Amino acid sequence: MLIRREGSADVPVVRAVTAAAFARRGTPVPAEVTLLDELRGCEGWLPELSLVAVKGGDEGDEVVGHVVCTRGHVGAVPVLGLGPLSVRPDHQRRGVGLALVHTVLGAADALGEPLVALLGSPAYYGRYGFRPSLEYGITAPDPAYGEYFQVRTLSAYEPALCGTFAYATPFDRL
Repeated sequence: MLIRREGSADVPVVRAVTAAAFARRGTPVPAEVTLLDELRGCEGWLPELSLVAVKGGDEGDEVVGHVVCTRGHVGAVPVLGLGPLSVRPDHQRRGVGLALVHTVLGAADALGEPLVALLGSPAYYGRYGFRPSLEYGITAPDPAYGEYFQVRTLSAYEPALCGTFAYATPFDRL
């Protein structure tokens, strides 16, 4: 498996992977697909942090997963929001998500970003070093998120960074 930057030819396949990963009965297009479409067109889109997991095969390379970090803010300080993270259902529980998250965190750190925030399972994301945001003085955009709103600090993090987190604008429409 190779983790690489998403290319323009990957967009429809990433959309399909996201739709499959978040499929729910009675919902023709999962909210995560619409979110991803809107993120691509917003000022918070960071193409260098939109990554795909590619599995090689006899038919050529096949995208089996995707992760993206977009521009968020804590107060006026630029930070990152992670998500959505999508893995094709037939490749889940095989380390694809693990590889994607580790790679995007490494890329974010190399770009000098101070932290990455997300809304997700503490049991799952805790293994990547994510902790409840309040441990760092960072408030979730919605207090109801509780322990599910988490932060992973990176090398450029300064403990004085605290305040309310804001995702890229498309997240406000969820």
